[in-house]
Amino acid sequence: MTENAAQWKAMTLTVDEGDRLDRFLARSLPEYSRTKLADWISAGGVRVEGVVRKASFPVLSGMVVEIDAPPATPIHDLEPVAIPLDIRYEDEHLLVVNKPRGMPSHPSPNISRSTLVNALLARSHTLSREGGEFRPGIVHRLDKDTTGLLMVAKTDVIHRALADQLRDKQAERRYLAWLFGHLAQERFVVDAPIARNLQNRLQMKVYKNGKPSVTHFKRLLEGSDATLVAIRLETGRTHQIRVHASWIRHPVQGDDIYATGTWRHGALQLHAGYLGFDHPATGERLIITAEPPYDFREHALVPPRALEEF
Repeated sequence: MTENAAQWKAMTLTVDEGDRLDRFLARSLPEYSRTKLADWISAGGVRVEGVVRKASFPVLSGMVVEIDAPPATPIHDLEPVAIPLDIRYEDEHLLVVNKPRGMPSHPSPNISRSTLVNALLARSHTLSREGGEFRPGIVHRLDKDTTGLLMVAKTDVIHRALADQLRDKQAERRYLAWLFGHLAQERFVVDAPIARNLQNRLQMKVYKNGKPSVTHFKRLLEGSDATLVAIRLETGRTHQIRVHASWIRHPVQGDDIYATGTWRHGALQLHAGYLGFDHPATGERLIITAEPPYDFREHALVPPRALEEF
């Protein structure tokens, strides 16, 4: 066992939604490869409700998964890095940060640059450990090139409460995006299940047997070749907005994974500009907004209250 593995403290995770055990761990611990996680499970280092299970065991929402020492120590830089952050709300329990473009939310095996986690570790406060050793404080994530608001928990109790609100749809996330072409309807809903693309592991895809995924769209402005939309998430799958937009043939501008041709170039035009949730300690409903960055297309024309009135 490596030195870091010897120092590892047993971890407890609560299942957020039904899935296979191995897939749940892959989502919860992205810093480890699926092969290592499978070895870990086979070695008896993972228990569901106190019982060692196979990788294919179906875990259900609310089940408790206990994890012993990891199979190997992943190489990650968790050094604190003093990076200025745009904090939109903070108290002794939590903070909300406006994440800039190009900053990953947390470390992973294919990331060499500093992440939001590195910047958070340089601040003088605690961070929750509920999300895993390499995701301290991170309650939910944004893609590297998506800008906007993220909740960060300072304690495990607050983390669990915020995660429960996301799962139960009490917390609300809204986005702005420029989509290719013109939309026929002012408002519409895309209800299409999403799963990992079987032909390309870097992508997600609409599959009939995927996880339920629901996205609400509202047309705000029309440009010569694109439409500005407000987007409200009812579920929170990986790449959900980008997958649904591409599936209806109106991909997000600057999406180098799901768009094609010249439309995939430039800054990703997707911004998480609205976050609403109940403060776990006070019960107060918090509504936090953030204007789009200056490289967001025609950002000066975005209606100031566009997301608040969705």
